[in-house]
Amino acid sequence: MIRRSKYLSLRALKQIHGFMVVRGFNSDLQALRELLLSSVGSFHGNMNYAYKLFEQISEPDLFIWNTMIRGASHSSRPPDAISLYRRMVESGTKPDSFTLLFLLKACTKLASAFAGAQFHGMIVKLGLESDAFLRNALINLHANCGDLLIASALFDGAAKGDVVARSALTAGCARRGKLGIARRLFDESPGRDLVSWNIIIAGYAKQGEMEKARELFDQAPERDVVSWNTMIAGYARHGLHAQALEAYQKMLEAGERPDEATIVILLSACADSGALEIGQRIHCSLSEMCSRSGLSMPVGNALIDMYAKCGSIDTAMEVFREMKEKDVWTWNSIIGGLAFHGQAEESVNLFERMRMEKVRPNEITFLGVLAACSHGGLVKEGRSYFSVMKNEYRIEPNIKHYGCMVDMLGRAGLVKEAFMLVDAMEVEPGPIIWRTLLGACRLHGNIELGEHAKEQILKTKQDASGDYVLLSNMYASTGEWYGVEKIRKLMDARGVRKDAASTVIEADSEEPMRLLLPSVPAGI
Repeated sequence: MIRRSKYLSLRALKQIHGFMVVRGFNSDLQALRELLLSSVGSFHGNMNYAYKLFEQISEPDLFIWNTMIRGASHSSRPPDAISLYRRMVESGTKPDSFTLLFLLKACTKLASAFAGAQFHGMIVKLGLESDAFLRNALINLHANCGDLLIASALFDGAAKGDVVARSALTAGCARRGKLGIARRLFDESPGRDLVSWNIIIAGYAKQGEMEKARELFDQAPERDVVSWNTMIAGYARHGLHAQALEAYQKMLEAGERPDEATIVILLSACADSGALEIGQRIHCSLSEMCSRSGLSMPVGNALIDMYAKCGSIDTAMEVFREMKEKDVWTWNSIIGGLAFHGQAEESVNLFERMRMEKVRPNEITFLGVLAACSHGGLVKEGRSYFSVMKNEYRIEPNIKHYGCMVDMLGRAGLVKEAFMLVDAMEVEPGPIIWRTLLGACRLHGNIELGEHAKEQILKTKQDASGDYVLLSNMYASTGEWYGVEKIRKLMDARGVRKDAASTVIEADSEEPMRLLLPSVPAGI
């Protein structure tokens, strides 16, 4: 029963584990091995339950170590694979070819050429370089993040006739922008399978060459859901949202069943383009599937993000409440969405609930909660969370975190404190920070600090007419007309012209985003 449990939910696996404990099988190493394998295979990117099982095993064998390393290499925390390997070696367990295969996967995902080179050396030392699986993994590693010359040398040997090796080298070259080499490998391939077609199409799509990608897509002898997703994602990534949704419509007309990745890509396109109506239609078409199993985390997160960005924060909250399982990105989406919509207290309350539920926040979480404090005038809370971020969670603030703090202090009239914070920053303040300070000085009439902010903007050589207008208005608001005249002369001397005012009017026209899309087939 456990062997088939890769299709079970986390709740079902916990029930199986509970049954094992009640019946006295929790010390049965074979049963624990199968349960661990099932939990790792079931929940990609969420290894928490697997770790809890693993820590209960006093003397893990090589199979168990490999299972955990494999799970970590496929998860959102690939560094854990290397940490587990170190623990394995310290325990006296020797690695085998499977261990190294999973470690190479982790290094590729991490884009760590240095760590990958170390494991490459170990493979050579152990005499495993003739292993076809390891050789192909090494080609994939070096092609994607290491030395392309090494990848090519490995391929030119015994791997030249290996379709998997050719695909790995082609994919690596394509991802690194070496489309000429990738296209040559593709054209010279004696047997171009569907994977090869998808790889070269994805290479052009990633580089934004959508016309060439579409040309190859149309030439492909067959297509699968990956082919369609590649085109849809390529259009969406480069801002061609109407084309992305049109490709989805044609996908359905061709009889291809969309998968979870399709839906996430489409919802992201709707979020970026403001196509709320289409996003709602996609959501409604998922109702039959969701009534049986609930929203998956990727789809739920994409729905929250879409509704929040399209101005429907109440619906975003409904989706959040419906989700049975949540990860840090679920919380980030709703906390940031509430902050963006001015619901500062609700955003902060959810952040506190997130901490109570032991979900570890990341730098994006703190960006959302600091933005909420800024928009809501919650200065005390903002100071506290900024300190918590640095001291409790050991997250170094970046320019965006500092920007939120400066904006918060500036809005509250604490202009001097904002300047002190900027002086103490461990990162170089850019023109946006100085413009935020200049705006605060204008709002609260602090001419002295406003002039200092303007001087710093001039040093960045990224000044704009709006900066001069802000400072000029600040002088005018206090009746210092000499200062106004000084700014006007400075604008003339630097050749700065104030942009003419304009108004954007939405005229009646065909709306390219409002496509009449068929429903998503149930059960994707």
